[in-house]
Amino acid sequence: MIIAPILIPLVAGAIMLFYNDRNRQTKLVMGLVAVALMFLSSTELMSDAKTLGDQGQQVVQLYRLGDWPVPVGIVLVLDRLSAMMVMLTALLAAPALIYAAAGWHGKGQHYHSMFQFLLAGVNGAFLTGDLFNLFVFFEVMLAASYGLMLHGSGPDRIKAGLHYIAINLAASLFFLIGVALVYGTTGTLNFADIGRELAVLDDAQRLLFHAAVAFLGIAFLTKAAVWPLCFWLPTTYAAAAPPAAAIMAIMTKVGIYVILRLTLLILGPDAGESAGFGAPVLMIGGVLTMGFGMIGIMGSPELARKGGYLAIISSGTVLAAVGFAQAGGGPELLAGALYYLIGSTAAVSAFFLIAEPVTRDDEGQDDDPAPEEPATEGEAQLWAWTPMGLDTVEDTTDPASARTVSWLTMAICFALIAAMLSGLPPMPGFIGKFAMLRGAIQENMSVAGHVPAMLWVFAAMLILSGLAALIALVRFGIRRFWAQQGPSPRILALEITPVLMLLAMILLLTVRADAVLGYARATAQALLHPAIYRESVLHDAERVDAAPPTSLAPTETPDDMPEDQE
Repeated sequence: MIIAPILIPLVAGAIMLFYNDRNRQTKLVMGLVAVALMFLSSTELMSDAKTLGDQGQQVVQLYRLGDWPVPVGIVLVLDRLSAMMVMLTALLAAPALIYAAAGWHGKGQHYHSMFQFLLAGVNGAFLTGDLFNLFVFFEVMLAASYGLMLHGSGPDRIKAGLHYIAINLAASLFFLIGVALVYGTTGTLNFADIGRELAVLDDAQRLLFHAAVAFLGIAFLTKAAVWPLCFWLPTTYAAAAPPAAAIMAIMTKVGIYVILRLTLLILGPDAGESAGFGAPVLMIGGVLTMGFGMIGIMGSPELARKGGYLAIISSGTVLAAVGFAQAGGGPELLAGALYYLIGSTAAVSAFFLIAEPVTRDDEGQDDDPAPEEPATEGEAQLWAWTPMGLDTVEDTTDPASARTVSWLTMAICFALIAAMLSGLPPMPGFIGKFAMLRGAIQENMSVAGHVPAMLWVFAAMLILSGLAALIALVRFGIRRFWAQQGPSPRILALEITPVLMLLAMILLLTVRADAVLGYARATAQALLHPAIYRESVLHDAERVDAAPPTSLAPTETPDDMPEDQE
């Protein structure tokens, strides 16, 4: 079952390639079936992870590809954190896929296949227990995201997409350099085995290992959109098609997941001289990222770009919390950050889905001015202005349903999303921030007797970033929903149904906050005790290291083989 969230979208995307791209409705049905199966498998995996954690002994499950033992072979690892992230991916995938049925999947080729391949790469990154296998899944995820980013064409989208590709190729280069240095110093790429080998490194090797961590940090922090490596995100996500931007909201959390996994597993409290390495960078970088996002959301006039800055604020908040946890923060702080991660990711995804219909004028076009007319006749044949933006004239895909909704419904949904992203009670944004501050203050008061100044700065940025988001979104909402004159734009039910699904998820997080926080607290406890993870993964590693070389001679020899060769 552990490999199911990878195989299901991978097989579904491959099968779709055999269908003509005009059969988009068929591909849509196949995609929804694949996402439903992925959700069912992720539900089973989360149940298994919770059962394992409640036993108090083994906290992980393994799937050994090819049945090669650890650390020789590639292994998939299931624990509470990976199960939670796979479930979050499945919950975000269904609304984004339904939204594409409003006509967006007809704006280019192979949308559904690329969507499924991205899900396979994201799930693989969450489940892998091997650093090089993580690189492979990263590239699968990024390759699919390149196609989704460029889906729909248009000069702005192509320009932003090419910048996005260049940035990620550079990050992948740093990733690969870091992988090579880790293998050169420790002789292994298994997460758990790296932590074991780190304890026996000499000073020269440890210095080189720290350089490897720095290279890996650049790659992961670029994907997590930390300041100053986040300049690509607002433009990229604003230019992407809404369903593509909605599912790409989980991609910044892939970078955060890897940082969270590796810092606490390898550079945690039991890492000896390497304990806490990089924690100040995460704390300071996270706070600065929150400040950058706060300034950006206040200064950007475009709603879609505001969504990019909201994603940056979310990333900065979680990264700073991870830095405090690595430096000795308690499980309550980390549990609050995990809870906030779930709610903020769902809210950012919903924001990207609602941004385009909200900014649409009464004729179905965006409020932004139309691009310049094509200069040549050939360009005029290639581009045409449609109700959903600049796209190819060959696209004649109609929405799967022509049913519409009222403008009041859009206003209510926008207000709820704004309340969540601003951290207003009783939304999950408020609960997560309150849990982080409460846990951090209690832990420091009980251990050190005082609260560090950096933690007060983090608390202030939590409040100020929420206030900035509230001011920016309320100001836009008043101008758009209250001061609007003329007829309201036509909004399809397919464009609001996915938003309602994500809002229902956020409402469930509010109602079941105690249960979700309990799961996050147990997850944080397991992450802060990495020895349990390593022992669970490496339970047969000693046997592999001590085993003698296996003879590769055949068990039977041909009758005509000479005796000396036998």
